[in-house]
Amino acid sequence: MAEDLCSFTKDTFILKSTKKSPLVLRMIVLMFVMVCGVYICSICIKQISTRTNTEFLNVQVIDRPCPVPYIEPWEIPYVHYPEPKIFSRAECKCNPVQYFAILSMQRSGSGWFETLLNNHTNISSNGEIFSVKVRRSNISSIFETLDKIYNLDWFTSASKNECTAAVGLKWMLNQGLLQHHDEIVEYFRTRGVSAIFLFRRNLLSRMISVLANSHDRDAKLLNGTHKSHVHSPHERFQAKILAKYKPLINTTLLIRNLKQAEDTQAKALGYFKSTRHIILYYEDVLKNCTKLVDVQEFLKVPRRELRSRQVKIHKEALSNYVENWDVVQKALEGTRYQGFLHGEYRK
Repeated sequence: MAEDLCSFTKDTFILKSTKKSPLVLRMIVLMFVMVCGVYICSICIKQISTRTNTEFLNVQVIDRPCPVPYIEPWEIPYVHYPEPKIFSRAECKCNPVQYFAILSMQRSGSGWFETLLNNHTNISSNGEIFSVKVRRSNISSIFETLDKIYNLDWFTSASKNECTAAVGLKWMLNQGLLQHHDEIVEYFRTRGVSAIFLFRRNLLSRMISVLANSHDRDAKLLNGTHKSHVHSPHERFQAKILAKYKPLINTTLLIRNLKQAEDTQAKALGYFKSTRHIILYYEDVLKNCTKLVDVQEFLKVPRRELRSRQVKIHKEALSNYVENWDVVQKALEGTRYQGFLHGEYRK
């Protein structure tokens, strides 16, 4: 009986142990599955992190600054990559841009010269910006205006926008340029602005043009409208009307006025001699087309044949455009300005 009891107890124990085994196995399997799940999740997180870093690095490559072109070291300050606020330069964002200013005097051919530059597909010269007095009221206003122009945020009919390779303006010497010359020279040097001086050799012909233009500003010979320039060959008749006026020159002040204009040119050249610049004369550009090649090389733009539709007003000998020519001739003969009497005009 005892053996039977003992046997029964042993069997019972063995039976109970067998029932507990599947639970242990399930716990082991569950733990294994959890460990595998944690491992797989960690791998996925690492892959996502790697992909994010890769995308971030790709963005950094896209925003990398434009490479400096293969140029001489001294040219680097004159190479710019403006980022305008009013438009995107798109595929041209890494095309370098030159900054320039045409420095001249009224009736020196600067309007005609600017139409030649704007005939180039990559040059934007924005006109006589500082003829508006408020823009030159103080040096801060001048700098603010220049910053907008050179950042390509100044929109005019001359703007080439995205693929502009040279941008500038026409600036007369009496429009704050000489008054604030120290500050402007420093601005040109620090911002890498190149100066294009355009003067007239024959200051007598310039004087005649100034007097005629001043008269038309008051008389408005063209149907009550003042016109400084004739912009199209279809308007040649307007040039003939404007050329009919013959000013009476005050010979008492003649030599003094010629010397004053001469001194003003010399003063400007002296003030801006430390800037990168080129000196041109209207008569030379008119007769020698290679001068336009020199300008394009100066601005680092592709060479193009440049044309202007502007029509000259005074095309004949100066004696045909002055009321008291005999007196003027007598006043200048024997002086260093005698050569101005034989000014040559061509179409």
